[in-house]
Amino acid sequence: MRYLILSIILICTTSVYSQPRIKAVDFTGGVGNYEGSVSMMYTHGWRFGKNQKFEFAIAGRFTTYLGQNQYYVTAPAEISSGDTGPSVIFKENIPENMDSLLINWSQINALNVAIHLGYQFNDRLSMGVNIDAIGFSFGQQKTGSYLNGSIGQQTNARPTSFNLLLISDNDLGSLNSELFLKYHFQSNWGIKAGVQFLFTEYTTETEVQQLPEPNDRFRNKSLLLAIGITKILTLKK
Repeated sequence: MRYLILSIILICTTSVYSQPRIKAVDFTGGVGNYEGSVSMMYTHGWRFGKNQKFEFAIAGRFTTYLGQNQYYVTAPAEISSGDTGPSVIFKENIPENMDSLLINWSQINALNVAIHLGYQFNDRLSMGVNIDAIGFSFGQQKTGSYLNGSIGQQTNARPTSFNLLLISDNDLGSLNSELFLKYHFQSNWGIKAGVQFLFTEYTTETEVQQLPEPNDRFRNKSLLLAIGITKILTLKK
């Protein structure tokens, strides 16, 4: 999904108008199994194509993730799947390389630049997809249980500070993405519902994982149901 989004973005960046067409802000909440998120996103975008049905925007998004008893697994792609090239998106994790970090109460804040793509079916109904590209994360230090088979030890961890969208498990840090439908109940107000795919990541204070190579990064992948509201600030026809 992320590889497809990046391909579409490259096409859209060559087609948008030179003048901004739309500015908006939205608030979204996501919920999963003992986990959830709240986010706020500001978009500055363009509409293009026949009848300006397509939308491309650059956005800034702040996301807060909360989780209870969440398992964070070995993050680096070269360990988890044994590959770092584009084909990593099709690779399965190598079970014997995967260790876990159990954190009782996760809390990560991420501020990222995001890319938004949308399509207007009519004046009322639209769909959209967005994905974080680069930014940073912060949050309190947490004490977790590092698990390697039946062996466990306590360790401290903090949210991985730098976020960067690459390809699949090559990603760094905490990144948010959404796929949704939106209904505009007024010309400048809309409600949206869909799914949120959220990567969150912790870095331990030492390289607690030693095999097949030293590692201190652990990732959780969350699929959340999401609902939100959008306020259009400026729309230039």
